[in-house]
Amino acid sequence: MLIKRPADIKSSEITPEWLYLRRREVLRGLIAGGSLVATAGIYHLFARAARRPPPGPGPRPLATVSASDASLTTDEPPTDYDDITHYNNFYEFSTAKHDVAYEARALVTRPWTVTVEGDVQRPQTFDIDDLLRRFPLEDRVYRLRCVEGWSMVIPWVGFPLASLLKLVEPLGKAQFVAFETLHDPKQFPMQRGQLLDWPYREGLRLDEALHPLTLLAVGLYGKTLPNQNGAPLRLVVPWKYGFKSIKSVVRIVLTTRMPRTTWREAAPHEYGFYANVNPAVSHPRWSQATERRIGEFTRRPTLLFNGYAEQVAHLYAGMDLRTFY
Repeated sequence: MLIKRPADIKSSEITPEWLYLRRREVLRGLIAGGSLVATAGIYHLFARAARRPPPGPGPRPLATVSASDASLTTDEPPTDYDDITHYNNFYEFSTAKHDVAYEARALVTRPWTVTVEGDVQRPQTFDIDDLLRRFPLEDRVYRLRCVEGWSMVIPWVGFPLASLLKLVEPLGKAQFVAFETLHDPKQFPMQRGQLLDWPYREGLRLDEALHPLTLLAVGLYGKTLPNQNGAPLRLVVPWKYGFKSIKSVVRIVLTTRMPRTTWREAAPHEYGFYANVNPAVSHPRWSQATERRIGEFTRRPTLLFNGYAEQVAHLYAGMDLRTFY
C-alpha cells in the first residue's frame, strides 16, 4: 500500500538549504586537515577544473504546486540533495557515477526544444521555457529503483507526460511512445565513442505514457534540474527501473511499433522493454530481491512495481511478468 504524505508540503521545504551548505563546510574541514596526499589530490582537482569551461547558471527556484492527487506522492524521507546530485548514471558524460556532476557542468540547456511528432494530429516543437509556463509544476516525491540494485527517494518537480501528449492529439493507431536524448558529441564526451548506439533511446506503451504517475520532470528539491540529473527535461516512470527514465529529452515520437531502446539493443538478454521493478525476476548477474537505499547501511526488500502496484498492476493484467520483463 502506498504511504501518503500531506499534500501541503512542497519539495522545496523538505530539507533546509543551510544543512546542504553545512555539509560542504564539513568536507572542506576534513580536506584542510588531511595529509600531503590529500593536498596533492586537491591540486589535481583544481588543475582539472582549469581545463574545463565554466559551469552555466546553477539551479533556479521553481514555482510549484502540491501534487494534484495525494496518491501520486509518498511521505518517505527523501534522499539527501548531495547524494541525488552526485551519484548519477548518465553515460553520455561518464561511466563513473561520481564524475558525472563534474563532466556535466558545461551542458547548455538554453535554448532547448522538444519535438513531439509521429502518429499525432498536431505535431509540434515546444520551447522548454514555454513548457514550464504552460503546465502547473507539481511536487512529486517518488521512489527511484536502479537496475543495479540501489535506490533513492527523490522530490521531483514536473508535469504529467499525458498533459503534453494531449496537446498533439494522438491518433487511434498510436500504441507506443519513443523518446530520444540530445545527440551532441561536443557536449556529451562519451558520445564520441562506441560504448552505446547514440543517441540514447527509450520507449513506453501509450497507456503507460498516459498514466498519471508518468512525469516529465524539470526540477528536483523545488529547483530546476541540475545537468547531471537530466536537465532541462527528463522522463520519470517510478514503477520501472531507472534506465527507463531517459534524460535530456529532445524528441518524442508516437508510433504503432514497439520502439528501439538503447539497453535492450545493447544487451537484450539483460534488459527488457518493460523493465518493471520485480523482485522475483533476477538480473542475469545479480538478484533483484533486495536493494540498497542510498544513505542507509542495510539492504531492504524490493517491492513489486517499486511499491506502485496498487496504481499500475492493472496495466499488465494477464501478462507473464517473467516473460515480459
